[in-house]
Amino acid sequence: MKALFLNCSLKTSDEPSNTDALYKEAEAIFDKECVETETVRLADYKIAYGISDDEGNGDEWPAIFEKVKAADIVVLGTPLWLGEKSSIATLAIERLYGGSGLTNDLGQSLYYNKVGGVVITGNEDGAKHAAASVLYGFSHIGITVPPNVDAYWVGEAGPGDSYIEANGQKNDFATGHAKTMAHNLVHFAKIFRDNPIPAKGNTME
Repeated sequence: MKALFLNCSLKTSDEPSNTDALYKEAEAIFDKECVETETVRLADYKIAYGISDDEGNGDEWPAIFEKVKAADIVVLGTPLWLGEKSSIATLAIERLYGGSGLTNDLGQSLYYNKVGGVVITGNEDGAKHAAASVLYGFSHIGITVPPNVDAYWVGEAGPGDSYIEANGQKNDFATGHAKTMAHNLVHFAKIFRDNPIPAKGNTME
């Protein structure tokens, strides 16, 4: 099985990502469960605005979309800004939605039999709001959302250290949720691998 982490940090790979640091807790579980993992830092790519699977004119989303198609598990990671998910996270959800009209061999959404989760970090509130937005978007396009697949860390109110600087890896709540998320995602991905969602009454025709 394959797990894909879409890191929606506003920073490119030249800088460390707090969201990625929390995701590493889940990634360690994926590795133990023999799940192949890949991380894509979306800020490294030129992703066009739009609601399709390919906007043309140098749009680099199609290459990322191929990785989404191949994944059994999709985890979106986002920082918090003004209590909201990042603008890149919104862009990613819009582009994923742009592919929701595509189907698998049975005529179902190509997102069927994939499972998804979300990782969030920030030094301000809004984690549950952002998680609700991402996970609803996943469910609406056909990605299954298992229980307890939102892992988050937020610092004290007001300006302050972020996850890495604040030693967030010592926060049992945040790291515990990341591990629970990973285990539940693997469990449900295995269910769908062996028992995919039936097409009866469940196609896009």
